[in-house]
Amino acid sequence: MIRKQVNPEKRSCEKHGEYEAKNLGLFNIVWSKCPACEFAAQAAEQAEREARDAEEARIRWSNTMDATGIPERFRDRTLETYEAITPGQKKALEWATEYAHNFADVLATGRSMMFLGRPGTGKTHLGCAVAQYLISKGSTAYYSTVQRAMRRIKDTWGRHHGESEADAIKAMTAPDLLILDEIGVQFGSDTEKNLLFDLLNERYERRKPTLLLSNLAKEDVAKFLGERVMDRLREDGGRILTLEWESYRKKS
Repeated sequence: MIRKQVNPEKRSCEKHGEYEAKNLGLFNIVWSKCPACEFAAQAAEQAEREARDAEEARIRWSNTMDATGIPERFRDRTLETYEAITPGQKKALEWATEYAHNFADVLATGRSMMFLGRPGTGKTHLGCAVAQYLISKGSTAYYSTVQRAMRRIKDTWGRHHGESEADAIKAMTAPDLLILDEIGVQFGSDTEKNLLFDLLNERYERRKPTLLLSNLAKEDVAKFLGERVMDRLREDGGRILTLEWESYRKKS
């Protein structure tokens, strides 16, 4: 069968005016539609697809953040949004950025780091920013306060709990980086200190780095963690920085 030749013809679109219609069919006559309408429809379809993809990405990221324990308040905190004005603040950001950007080396040695300082100086911001940077690059990270970590372990002691104590510790040992916040708050019991030692020691033996955050002075953190833990944290170039400036919260 020979395709019938049909010459283009002028047609009119109510919205865009006159246009040249062409036959698109092989054996039947199928006229092309208004090119401006076609372009608008394609643009709308593309926008809808991009919005759908963005929403799916947002849901995936939210689910990822839920799995990492990062509080919702800190999910928009990045290294780029950390306010570094004073030399001390710039140094803290420099340390956090170096730690994140060179994480392959950090992971190879298990090098840990600790940020100390009064409330509101940006410790949690930096910790969560490092975690989110690592996650965006394919590493794994988990954030928890010490109280929450201890509660998770102690909850396994219940008779009908599905997770064992070893499972709970393993879950916090598995991530490439563990961020432990509020070290030493209310100075936990000897049982909690022993559990914390078990967790940190497990990570130490596996060369898994830990980023610790505390409002306490260095001497008080050492009393709480014990010299064995402090020695382990200092190994392989582990660093401790005290953030000694006014609370960001007071400015707002």
